[in-house]
Amino acid sequence: MTSEHLRDPKVVRNILFMLFGLPGVAFASWVSRTPMVRDNLGASTAEMGIIIFGLAAGSILGLLSTSHIIARTGARFVILGSTLLILVGFVIVSIGAAISSGTVVFGGLAIFGCGYGAAEVALNVEGAAVERRLNKTLLPAFHGSFSAGTFAGAAIGSGAAAANIPIAVHFGVLAVLIAAATVYFYRLLPKDTGKEIVDDSAGSKSLILQQLAVWKERRVLFLGIIVLGMAFAEGAANDWLPLTMVDGYHVDSLTGSYIYGLFVGAMTIGRFTGGYILDKFGRVPVLRGSAILGGIGILLVIYGQHYIVATMGVLLWGLGASLGFPVGLSAAGDEPRGAAARVGAVATAGYLAFLVGPPGLGLLGEHVGLLKAMIAVLIGVVIAGCLSYIARPMNSKGTKE
Repeated sequence: MTSEHLRDPKVVRNILFMLFGLPGVAFASWVSRTPMVRDNLGASTAEMGIIIFGLAAGSILGLLSTSHIIARTGARFVILGSTLLILVGFVIVSIGAAISSGTVVFGGLAIFGCGYGAAEVALNVEGAAVERRLNKTLLPAFHGSFSAGTFAGAAIGSGAAAANIPIAVHFGVLAVLIAAATVYFYRLLPKDTGKEIVDDSAGSKSLILQQLAVWKERRVLFLGIIVLGMAFAEGAANDWLPLTMVDGYHVDSLTGSYIYGLFVGAMTIGRFTGGYILDKFGRVPVLRGSAILGGIGILLVIYGQHYIVATMGVLLWGLGASLGFPVGLSAAGDEPRGAAARVGAVATAGYLAFLVGPPGLGLLGEHVGLLKAMIAVLIGVVIAGCLSYIARPMNSKGTKE
């Protein structure tokens, strides 16, 4: 009997709710202070886009390397190691902001991103295992916990900005608290979740080929596009919403942080209520409704003409973007055989969009302005809505119900 079976799944579930939230706290704390970081660095919009790319580059490395590490060590080890990486990067970012070094901030974000990408894969592996053991859909609520963490992080960041607390102090204190909580609770997770017997002579190559082969399946490809579009909408707001409101509607940095807090609040509500809504209406109507809400919200942000109208759009944007990622992951796992490879492929598409897309918006925003750059986000949401039919549930034989 493995250690996974010796753990109470309800205890593991409760711990995962907290562990999903902690990266959100760190991430939103960074986002909420981006206006001040930009001012400290004296960076242009394009330069900030390049700096933020450090986060994307590190995350890609974390995403692509983590599955092999989990296969050898289990998800628990990766959850601990990745969280510590996040915190090291977090502290380096604060140092870079304090000394006005874009290079140091870029390096810190790369380390932060590597831990962030690895943590998301490991946490989803652990979360899927708990779902199977409890026979209950939990991933939307787990992702809701991440959103709750981003809401808390945004609130903390807004408060720190209002109180003129230095970024180094803000990030340093949070890093210590998050590290203490992670080190204490990770011990209660199963040791062997995701662990596999790997043939070192061919195992890594086989896993890579398996991941690539699933993209030949039409359903996986379309689910990947859906998740890509919705994750792009979430990532664009996470990285650029405060600056978009500051530059596009001429609000101050504190108001921009408050408006971002409303976005993550809407995301949190959408994800915690998503299970009930999905059970009542089904995946396809929910995805279509989400795309419509998100699209209307983004339109109001782009063309609202007044920050209050745009703020109403932010709420709709957050609600619309909340369920695309977890619903896409659930749909990818419908067919038990090969589910891990499919879920991994769709998750990778989502995280790549979530992390790589926003830096591109910075470069686009330099030429057309951040508000007009959000048209690219709107297009992604519309495409996701048009392809939502592909998420219809499949039965045990692999056919659509």
